[in-house]
Amino acid sequence: MSLADRIHLLKKEIPQDVVLVAVSKTKPAALIQEAYDAGQRVFGENKVQELVDKWEVLPKDIAWHLIGHLQSNKVKYIAPFVSLIHSVDSFKLLQEINKQGEKNNRVIPCLLQFHIAQEETKFGLSFEEAEEILQSREFVEMHHISIVGLMGMASFVENEEQIRDEFRNLHNYFAILKSNYFKYNPDFKVLSMGMSGDYKLAIEEGSTMIRVGSSLFGSR
Repeated sequence: MSLADRIHLLKKEIPQDVVLVAVSKTKPAALIQEAYDAGQRVFGENKVQELVDKWEVLPKDIAWHLIGHLQSNKVKYIAPFVSLIHSVDSFKLLQEINKQGEKNNRVIPCLLQFHIAQEETKFGLSFEEAEEILQSREFVEMHHISIVGLMGMASFVENEEQIRDEFRNLHNYFAILKSNYFKYNPDFKVLSMGMSGDYKLAIEEGSTMIRVGSSLFGSR
């Protein structure tokens, strides 16, 4: 089956209001171009340098998402063009994104990344840390970032019920934060959860954006 076929099949399978982020990390620009020619416009990259290299050579109407862990000192390289940063896991990082947004005269959309998995290796905020950020005066005065939702990664396990529970927790956090901090903000609507192995469960638990790589491009 061709890449175009896999993209069309997946888009047919998922609800229309769920955004497909094609995770193109480690894949060559030619393959991304092939996906672009098949109609895909949203791509996710893990590493800043790889993202910049691809942005330079590929069509400019691609929406590039940074989905991997982001170091503050690298924000400046993607600030001019990135469409969405999924992995905001600290106040320090948010401050830097705001600073670089100001330098580039743009408002950069961001997701707060939550730690919902059992594994220690995954990055992310706790609910308390997220509230602390959202309640701070400095956050309120940040005019060059826009928090548009949440992101999280479930544990890499076979246990379907555990994965569901983790997604459900993130959905609950989303609902509480929406009600308490973003009630009148129509932009706060993204719940980025679900990857190649668990996106069906994620959608059932309320995901509005899935990050799919190996199901489209094959395993790395």
